[in-house]
Amino acid sequence: MSIVDDTVAGTGTRHEEVRRYLDAQRSLETTADEVEGLETSVGVETFKQQLDLLKRRLVEDPASFRDLFIDDGVAAVAWEFEQPELSDEFLETLWKVLLGEGDASTVLMRFIWGLPVGKKRKFIRAVDRVLSSRYPMLEGFSASWPANVAIPPYIREPDVRAEDFELVNQGYLGYMETGLTAREVDLLVWLEVLRDKQCEERPCELGSLQKSTDVRIGGCPVRIHIPEMIDLIGHGDFRGALELIQDANPLPDVTGRVCPQELQCQGSCILKVPMSIGQIEFFLPQREKLLYPNANQERFASVADPWKQGTKPPVAIVGSGPSGLINAYLLAVEGYPVTVFEAFHKLGGVLRYGIPEFRLPNGLIDDVVEKIRLLGGKFVMNFVVGKTATLQDLRDAGFWKIFVGTGAGLPRFMNVPGEHLLNVMSANEFLTRVNLMQGLKEEFETPLPEIKGKEILIIGGGNTAMDAARTSRRLGGNVTIVYRRSRSEMPARVEELHHALEEGIALKQLASPTEFIGDDTGFVKAAVVDQMKLGEPDDSGRRKPVSTGESETIKADLVIMALGNASNPIIKDSEPRLATSKWGTIVLETEGSQQTTLEGVYTGGDAARGGSTAVNAAGDGQSAAREILGDLDVPSDQVADMVVKAGAYTQRSLTASTIVAKRQLSDGIVEFTVRAPVIADTAEAGQFVRVLPWDGGELVPLTLADWDAKAGTICLVIQGMGTSSILMNKMEVGETLAGIAGPLGLPSHVERHADDSTVVFTAGGLGLPPVYPIARKHLELGNHVTLIAGFRSENLMFWVGEGERVTELKATYGDLLDVVYATNDGSLGYKGFVTGPLEEMLEANKVGRGRPIAEVVTIGPPFMMRAVSDLTKPYGVPCVASLNSIMVDATGMCGSCMVPVEIDGRPVRKHACIDGPEIDSHIIDWDKFLPRFNLFKSQEKQSRVRHGLA
Repeated sequence: MSIVDDTVAGTGTRHEEVRRYLDAQRSLETTADEVEGLETSVGVETFKQQLDLLKRRLVEDPASFRDLFIDDGVAAVAWEFEQPELSDEFLETLWKVLLGEGDASTVLMRFIWGLPVGKKRKFIRAVDRVLSSRYPMLEGFSASWPANVAIPPYIREPDVRAEDFELVNQGYLGYMETGLTAREVDLLVWLEVLRDKQCEERPCELGSLQKSTDVRIGGCPVRIHIPEMIDLIGHGDFRGALELIQDANPLPDVTGRVCPQELQCQGSCILKVPMSIGQIEFFLPQREKLLYPNANQERFASVADPWKQGTKPPVAIVGSGPSGLINAYLLAVEGYPVTVFEAFHKLGGVLRYGIPEFRLPNGLIDDVVEKIRLLGGKFVMNFVVGKTATLQDLRDAGFWKIFVGTGAGLPRFMNVPGEHLLNVMSANEFLTRVNLMQGLKEEFETPLPEIKGKEILIIGGGNTAMDAARTSRRLGGNVTIVYRRSRSEMPARVEELHHALEEGIALKQLASPTEFIGDDTGFVKAAVVDQMKLGEPDDSGRRKPVSTGESETIKADLVIMALGNASNPIIKDSEPRLATSKWGTIVLETEGSQQTTLEGVYTGGDAARGGSTAVNAAGDGQSAAREILGDLDVPSDQVADMVVKAGAYTQRSLTASTIVAKRQLSDGIVEFTVRAPVIADTAEAGQFVRVLPWDGGELVPLTLADWDAKAGTICLVIQGMGTSSILMNKMEVGETLAGIAGPLGLPSHVERHADDSTVVFTAGGLGLPPVYPIARKHLELGNHVTLIAGFRSENLMFWVGEGERVTELKATYGDLLDVVYATNDGSLGYKGFVTGPLEEMLEANKVGRGRPIAEVVTIGPPFMMRAVSDLTKPYGVPCVASLNSIMVDATGMCGSCMVPVEIDGRPVRKHACIDGPEIDSHIIDWDKFLPRFNLFKSQEKQSRVRHGLA
């Protein structure tokens, strides 16, 4: 086209534009005239009024318009669900809206939750088809939906997790490690929930009826309303679901981790692949913590302090395990002042010392404790009820009711030859050293046995055995589980055994140790194992293992016994009115009640059941709380005084263990006076305390050298030997020890002897401080005492100068006390060991001279005590030795202070912290006992080198 043609064409276009403009202007003028004419009409006036009204409503009540539009949207979605299949495009749009977290998302969740199963299945097919490439856990999900498929939690790979102590089963939120958002995880949980059938029979909560009976098995021991919980999630109300759980169970993140759900809620599920109830129970509080970190503080911010209000009577809870924690929470949330008394320096009981962090992180326990604190609950640690105070002492202190949740206690052994060998220990001791005392970390002082590259045998097949095995594997051991039955009879959770085998742990089935063999140094080196076969069922319903007569010897550098627990006798022995069973468990007064035979005292968990589960313990604590809440029998005018009294006792029990005086006695030996009023109140001669010098230190047993109840102090004498004792001796007045528990052990047995007899004490070196209060007790009773105090040399002697304890004792009791000094170098008194003067007395008695020796008490270095024992035995003179052997908890729970004795020709285990510390020295198998003091010799040497103390 030429330039001219372009110009003509352009001119024509401009004419057209002018024409259209003029036409539009005429139309606008006409329309304006029409609008102006209609402005004052009745119809338009009404319309304008209605429009103004709608505008105001939109501002004041936007939800009404939102609902209008949502209703239209849901109608459109409903139309899509009427189609044979959901289209890919529709599913993508639907999923995008679900991810949005707004009102539209919630409405869609509710809509789909309310659909019949057939339409839900249509949705699941589309999800599988469209989203499984994005979410691999959904691949094939629709094929067997809903009965035969579940969305699994995120579990770390075996080769990675077996090298650390991080959480193995990370639950649904673990998928965030793969890049998913928290909202995507919400929807995965919601998809799992869509499988639920909302059964009217509620078997997950109530259990299933046994055929032809009214007996239910399974179900939820803490009676969480599981169908309602699932329904709330189905409607998109995750926080509401959590609140529902927490009304019944304040520790769902704990029970959701460790409950045997396969035997309880999930075991009763009618779906072939049960609903993932345990995982959901764990997910909800973890989600809350992730999205609302301050939720606990906000939830309880307005709660009044029940101790200040003083309107409800105070309750004491003994033990901070699962039963104690749930009991404390449920009472506190109802406004009751509660004090939890815990024997350890950390809270959680078996949840903390017994379960490794790769299965139950300590932060979950801390979360429950925080809730109770926010409700006004108080916690007193290092307080051993039955020793520090009796149950009656707590009642006298103002506590209205008491709940006892002390757990099972003493570990079981097999009583086969060689169990005394070094590195044969209970799972309780091993796990306590690793979990509670953090011995696996270099900055903590508690020693662990050498494990890396060693052959480790775990004896037993329960969950504790799995924990010990998997812990040993993470510490570098080559681990074999030895179990006397077959794999199918193992009581461990299927998941735990599966994980253990995945992590490379071997399983030796149908095998039972009959003997352990030691090396020349007293350490175990092998186990003789009988090959077993299964016979007839026993009382448990499982087939009884029977020996085939064949055996083999397998290498073992460490043997860990995981055979369950017997009942700890501390509570029972301190309260004769409390009825116990032949197994030592606390008897419940009536069926359906948690009250004991002692009015106002309740119990639950392993203390009443023997070995059981954390969730059964929690259920007992819950039931006891309900009973207590329904039994308010205190006149209102007495409540305030009870609260004040119990509060004062609680505060006194919380007194910091501050050093108020320090004195150097001799080279490496220091005397400390420490504030500890509740221990000073009940201390008796012969008892000891368990000291944690600082966070990260080890637990050290120290004999009570003296105490002053009026001043509220105790006296400890410490010889710097290992890292902890050397560093303790460097502490100064004003510093505070991390914790002292006691008084522990049995008091000395003191009885009146004939006037012409004498009680002889042989005190070697640091044996003088523990001898002093026992000798004083005998003198107070009127017994004559002969004290033979031995030292290496005169310059190392202490407490014997003017105004010192021994001299003052002599001044007070005169002729009732004879004091003989022996020094190794002869620098003062008898030259030689304490056995020299003792032998002279024994020989004199033999020919009828001198005061007859009524008994001998020997305290000091182990080899000295053996020498005294061996010396007295041929003369037929009774002799007791006070033993502070290797200890961890010092309450019998760990079994580490084992003392091998022989009674009526058979070997028996005694424990220094429960049966002692004073034990008949003539029944002690000293050849087996003395090597125990070398158990951690190499580890202690390494520690001193690490701290520059070698």
